[in-house]
Amino acid sequence: MSLRERKKQLTYQAVSDIAIALFVERGFDKVSVAEIAAAADISKPTLFRYFPTKEDLALHRFADHEDESARVVAARADDESPLDALHRHFLDGLARRDPITGLCDVPGVLAFMRMLYGTPSLAARMVAYQNRSESALTRALGGRTRDRLAAGQIVAVLRILAIENWRRIDTGASADQAYEGAVEAAEVAFAQLRSGIAG
Repeated sequence: MSLRERKKQLTYQAVSDIAIALFVERGFDKVSVAEIAAAADISKPTLFRYFPTKEDLALHRFADHEDESARVVAARADDESPLDALHRHFLDGLARRDPITGLCDVPGVLAFMRMLYGTPSLAARMVAYQNRSESALTRALGGRTRDRLAAGQIVAVLRILAIENWRRIDTGASADQAYEGAVEAAEVAFAQLRSGIAG
């Protein structure tokens, strides 16, 4: 990555972090783009060059994860099936308390997730994220109709597992307390995927 690209990535991250802090503190709908630009010390046109919409400011954190499943499939060992690789990766994420698995009780992450799921426009934009994730995984699996069907099922399962984990945490369980149940749910989910899309 060139110096210019690194600076651009740092600016993306800094502006998004500022926006998310404001959203979490005051609520997504109560913060204007002008306020975010002022807090980031950039103009509104510059902000919109980085983030075309206000929603993009909040969902930037998910951008690196859009093609995560596709990358896992592409990087797997020759003797490992795509589903086994994704299963292993999800279990590893649970063990690391990766926020993308929903099993994370860091206060800042919890506040962000409450803001995300409590804002209809952001929850709706997550559908586009999931569609892009599904398309990337479809390509990694081979691009056929059967691969699109498999990708749709896998992305849905990962989403449901993450939401259920987050709900456990949001109702008061710690990540450590919820870990065993999260692993059990993942085992059931991937067993169902194997029985449904094997062959």
